[in-house]
Amino acid sequence: MVSGKSVVTQWFWRPASWQAWSAVTVVLLASVVRVGLHTSDGGMDNAIVLRAAETWLDGGSPYADRHFLYLPSAVLAAVPEVLVPGGVLRFLAPAVVVCGLLVGWGSALRLYGIPWRSRYAVHGLGGLALGFAPFGHLIQLGNWTVVAAAALPLALLLAHRGRWTAAGAAIGAAIAVKPLLVPVLLLFVFARRWRGLAAAVLVPVVASGLAALVMPDPGGFFTRTLPFLLRGGDSFVRLYEASPGAVLPRLGVPQGLASLLGAMGAAAGVWCARRRWRRGGAGPGRVAESAVMLMLAAFLVSRPSYDHYLLVVVPLLLAGAGEEGAAGSAVRTPWFWLALLPQVPGFGWPGLEAGERRAFKDAVTLCALAATVAVCCARRGSVTVDEADPRQAEESAVPVSRAAF
Repeated sequence: MVSGKSVVTQWFWRPASWQAWSAVTVVLLASVVRVGLHTSDGGMDNAIVLRAAETWLDGGSPYADRHFLYLPSAVLAAVPEVLVPGGVLRFLAPAVVVCGLLVGWGSALRLYGIPWRSRYAVHGLGGLALGFAPFGHLIQLGNWTVVAAAALPLALLLAHRGRWTAAGAAIGAAIAVKPLLVPVLLLFVFARRWRGLAAAVLVPVVASGLAALVMPDPGGFFTRTLPFLLRGGDSFVRLYEASPGAVLPRLGVPQGLASLLGAMGAAAGVWCARRRWRRGGAGPGRVAESAVMLMLAAFLVSRPSYDHYLLVVVPLLLAGAGEEGAAGSAVRTPWFWLALLPQVPGFGWPGLEAGERRAFKDAVTLCALAATVAVCCARRGSVTVDEADPRQAEESAVPVSRAAF
């Protein structure tokens, strides 16, 4: 007699029907068309980067816009957009965002050895597109967070296979476009992979250094952007931030105390990530859970911290649901799903549906998700990998490929 668990596993890992793939494809295409019909620059956030590139081409400083929060190398990366006709860009930009999310989801599945054409793959993608509001927000805004969402699972896949230098290069390339993955550099410190760390640091430094040479204001990132971030942005930015340092003051908590609570949460998250790494394990959960915890810790203290940042970590957690021996993972707990409940589209929250108030829902999701992952990372367990010889983990970390049914 076949157990219920094996029946569920077999069902999810069977190839998906063409009807399922067609339905998800229609949903993604509809998202692209919807954004293209309602925006002119591929989304509000993409327009900020586009204007920065246009300003630079006109001889001005891209950092004249205080909402441009990227490194100089991102300006050059946005130049090709300037050359695209507006009628094409309005559809091309959201299409690129969708492709980036597909790359991230596919890499996360590959990390756990899940066939991309399985039912789990297609239903998981459909669930993200229809049941996770930040997915649609990211496409609508055209935010370059999608680079981090695509690069992190790919880098973790490379790291799990022992290719740490290539993983560092992937992380560095993403940082050069948007410095969201800087916290993941600690993962290379945990693993003592100094070449990978060097690649992750040198790629954005060299790229931004070369870009700065052709900028009229090469130090603008340090003289304008960093002070703007350290001040906590402006009144507009703070309305949409989800970090405790931004949300708690809106509830009457003193700013100093709110920032301290966020910093304490971030420090605890780094400790939990370190503990998860030290616990070891031959599966991909070691690198994935440690990296996810580092990113969530950063989101607790970073300014700004938006709901679509969750697209960097949630697909990685979802992909780990089918890992062998993943009974203790965050996605297997009810708290994970409760944390995501505020992000279900159409689920009404009285008084919090206005755009300037949804940050309260985002803060609940961020804090609950960080706490859930932290508990799972910090749970008791023996160290199974000798930290003195990190290559021992590499030798035992060969991914087990599932049969492509």
